[in-house]
Amino acid sequence: MLEAACEYDIDSIWIGRDLGYRGGRRTGLAFTDDVHLDAHSARWGIPVPRPTKGGAVAERTAAIVWDILSRVKDPVFLWNVFPLHPHEPDNPFTNRPHNPLERKAGEEFLSQLISLLRPRRLIAIGSDATLTANRLFEHGKVVKVRHPSYGGQTQFLAQVADLYELCEPRQGRLSLGDSG
Repeated sequence: MLEAACEYDIDSIWIGRDLGYRGGRRTGLAFTDDVHLDAHSARWGIPVPRPTKGGAVAERTAAIVWDILSRVKDPVFLWNVFPLHPHEPDNPFTNRPHNPLERKAGEEFLSQLISLLRPRRLIAIGSDATLTANRLFEHGKVVKVRHPSYGGQTQFLAQVADLYELCEPRQGRLSLGDSG
């Protein structure tokens, strides 16, 4: 996926905090659950086989992000401050914030990614991502948007719609994987 992205003039990298257990832990991709893996794959024109077995698992943040991202035509790369899934010891079905050592490691990867892709701007999704984005991209444009979880969906959709000059966000049409 990174090789494919290098072929584009990247508008932005959307940066979150870290992978969650229902989405990125299963796909390895920021803001992407099983349900939206094909959309992520199609966006870069490369096949990405589903790495898990069983039924597709939906994750709410991924559904919200992909609902609006499906309307953004500019090349956008998705990443996290810490690009792995931090969890409680012996319980991979939990989420926890990354620790300072994990943040430092993640910032090294993110710094290299920014240098490689040379985006026009960073879209920092949430406060944690904003702190890191401002530190690593101090001479570039960082735009903070509300994280869509915990009541932030409406504000997130409106902010992204404004950034990309989209018509008003679609309310009430969010799908967590139902095809009907």
